[in-house]
Amino acid sequence: MNSNGIYHNGNGSNGRYANGNGHNGNGHNGNGRNGNGHVIAPPVLLAPERVAPRRYYDTNFAVTDEYRAGLPDLQNGPASLIQGSPVAIQQVGIHNFRLPLRFLNRDGAPLMLETSVTGTVSLEAHKKGINMSRVMRTFYEHQESLFSLDLLESILHDYRTSLDSLDAHLTLRFNYPMVNESLRSGLAGYQYYQVALEARMDRAGVVRKFIHFDFVYSSTCPCSYELSQHAIMERNIAAVPHSQRSVARVSVELNDFLWIEDLRDLCLEALKTETQVMVKREDEQAFAELNAAYLKFVEDAVRLLHEQLDPDARIKDFKVVASHQESLHSHDAVSVLVKGVRGGFTPEIDPSVFATLIHR
Repeated sequence: MNSNGIYHNGNGSNGRYANGNGHNGNGHNGNGRNGNGHVIAPPVLLAPERVAPRRYYDTNFAVTDEYRAGLPDLQNGPASLIQGSPVAIQQVGIHNFRLPLRFLNRDGAPLMLETSVTGTVSLEAHKKGINMSRVMRTFYEHQESLFSLDLLESILHDYRTSLDSLDAHLTLRFNYPMVNESLRSGLAGYQYYQVALEARMDRAGVVRKFIHFDFVYSSTCPCSYELSQHAIMERNIAAVPHSQRSVARVSVELNDFLWIEDLRDLCLEALKTETQVMVKREDEQAFAELNAAYLKFVEDAVRLLHEQLDPDARIKDFKVVASHQESLHSHDAVSVLVKGVRGGFTPEIDPSVFATLIHR
């Protein structure tokens, strides 16, 4: 130490700051006091100077295999990177990935349709994440193929290998066009049906295939019809029964191949009163007559569909969710009916499903 209070290091040499072993001019240890007894703050240690990265996009940079191999991959990292509980995840993947895909209609013509893809796989407890881009790349690899439930089954088996997954699900959603003829005028126009093709693979590699199909129809209330007729006949007062646009979502699990057009025909045979596309006056009158001939409550609708679906050998199981969006009430009338197959569809649904049964 020296008498000027300059700090010594632990060896007693002239250092500017004392460490825990040094003394200052007053004999104090390294508490940071100078020769006058005033406290001196410890020095600020500055981080080494860093050069800011360039704000520049190199259009000539080419990725090599060696460079790619050195890129960080946190999503597929070790279990030590898992946040939260290290538990298995039943489904993880992508939703509403859109691209045009080709489908074959019943007449043998290919249709290019904008398709929304939902693809998920299971994730074991010790894995951080999945390679989600693989789910999407698969569909571009098959972009020239004709998509069907059989192709989805093949893709699921590929996921089992490429994503090392035990379970996998794929759903394709699209609007499927069919030409519908008017009732009496001879006109024709395109009706679009909301369709989803779904394939599920379980841990044993067993694949189940489903079609989800929305059929839009008119429902005229039988009670309202009778009350209207009573007003006309008993009091000579004009009255009209209430009717409304209605939707039946028909989900079928298949034993055998079934065209989307075939499923539409089953729905039309059951409910009769499908909404129209091209309409002249004679068609509008015909539609009024058709509704009067086939009055139906929402309970009738699901039972009529059961009558058509149940005996069809191509259909293993089915579930029908119907919604009559009433013009009389400010609420909807709804009904759910399943075939009742062991291990098959159950009548339970998320309440939000009803909110999706609105077609504009």
